[in-house]
Amino acid sequence: MKATSPILLLGLAILMLSLSCAIPNTVFNNFFPCLSSHSSPLYPISEVFYSSNNSSFLSVLHSYIRNRRFSTSATPKPFAIVSAKHEFHIQSTLICAKQCGLQVRIRSGGHDYEGLSYVSQVPFVVLDMFNIRSIDIDIAKSTAWVQAGATLGELYHRISEKSNVHAFPAGVCVDVGTGGHFSGGGYGNLMRKYGLSVDNIIDAQLVIINGTILNRESMGEDVFWAIRGGGGASFGVILSWKIKLVPVPAKVTVFNKKWILENNATDVAYRWQQVAHKLPNEIFIRAVPQVVNGGQKGKETVQVSFVGHFLGQSNSLIPLMNERFPELGLLQTDCFEMSWIESTIFWADLPNGTSIDALLKRASEPDIFFKAKSDYVKKPIPKAGLESIWKLMIEIGFRGLMQWNPYGGRMSEILESETPFPHRAGNIFQIFYHVTWVEEGTEVSNHYINLTRTFYNAMTSYVSKDPREAFLNYRDLDIGHASPNSNESLSSAKVYGAKYFKENFDRLVRVKTMVDPDNFFKNEQSIPPLPPYV
Repeated sequence: MKATSPILLLGLAILMLSLSCAIPNTVFNNFFPCLSSHSSPLYPISEVFYSSNNSSFLSVLHSYIRNRRFSTSATPKPFAIVSAKHEFHIQSTLICAKQCGLQVRIRSGGHDYEGLSYVSQVPFVVLDMFNIRSIDIDIAKSTAWVQAGATLGELYHRISEKSNVHAFPAGVCVDVGTGGHFSGGGYGNLMRKYGLSVDNIIDAQLVIINGTILNRESMGEDVFWAIRGGGGASFGVILSWKIKLVPVPAKVTVFNKKWILENNATDVAYRWQQVAHKLPNEIFIRAVPQVVNGGQKGKETVQVSFVGHFLGQSNSLIPLMNERFPELGLLQTDCFEMSWIESTIFWADLPNGTSIDALLKRASEPDIFFKAKSDYVKKPIPKAGLESIWKLMIEIGFRGLMQWNPYGGRMSEILESETPFPHRAGNIFQIFYHVTWVEEGTEVSNHYINLTRTFYNAMTSYVSKDPREAFLNYRDLDIGHASPNSNESLSSAKVYGAKYFKENFDRLVRVKTMVDPDNFFKNEQSIPPLPPYV
């Protein structure tokens, strides 16, 4: 008997699904039957489907929410969650959601800072990727295939099982999912040596709206370019990445040198701005200003922590720092030598001696509320400016921290147009603002969100302009957003698009028009297609 064409079967399925969802009043009731009709005994949809009346619905939803701002009773909830275990579940979810008029929000690790991977203001379902998490390491070729639901910690652990002299340039928050982290750029303490995560991705698998799975060859170089820094969720569902592993020495050196205002922290921070981006590529030193209790009871001060990572041993680092950055006062006793995989424990701020198996632990429900923002700095902030910043932090009760991440090195060698991520040469450091609180209530949250905005506005004169640049992985709806239910989104998108992508935004729009002309994959800060679209 001659086999039926897969394309014909897919076409028949779409026709049946469109008929089953044709009546608006029965959209919700038809979504699960639609999935069931598209199911198979090998991949039963009932095992991965959680409707809002399922007893496990809230626990599944909350298990991958990382910000308590979006786990309140007032937060819009999805109609259902599909916690896919196979690519078949992803394909079925996309086809059925489109036919039934539901939006899909795609969640890999749940770290979208504005909750856009699991919150929407229109009827939607969450496609959870946390079960799609396999990692296949090929040390002989220095490559790996990593599925989107795998966390950075799981990736790092798997690399270490194969080699102690290989690594991958990505973030230090080890429970972040690779699907969103990589597609937004992905950076960490190896970026001055090797660039971003997206600079080290060599292939990918993307599921587009009709359920087709594309690789680099079949999607084409334009789409492959777009998903590496332009936000994969605007174009489809990232299924997996093929990454290029990078060499690291058997021993690296880390340190955390702290200075407070009373001990010349301002002078050290000012000098850091002048040298951190010019140091050898093997050195990454993050500056972290935050308000702490001072020596006098009840008096607050600002402490600046200089957290460093060096691809080498301390006997090489100390002379270099004494020559290039003596103001830091780095001593041998400040330094700790360890393997690269052990350094991921240090950067995750886990206690010294913690087993690397901690990298495999997935976070539980969120314990803090937070608001985040980002900036880019083109020239050193004057000492008087630093003193004003410290004073304001203390006066307004800045609860949280800033991270100042040095650029230069490999970051300055890669063209702005190489990937959608444009923040390359000309930046001396990036600022990450992170304000946290634990008190509940809308009034409290509004207070801290407004405090964050006040501080951000006060930084205006020290940071990039026209546009004031921002980092997509540090999602911030304050810089502009579009209605997810509106087709008039291009003008709105140009506002935030210029800040995230600069001149690359126009190319992203053209790619979106090619791969998703009907704008199915959309959120408040997605890439829209060119009009007209439905």
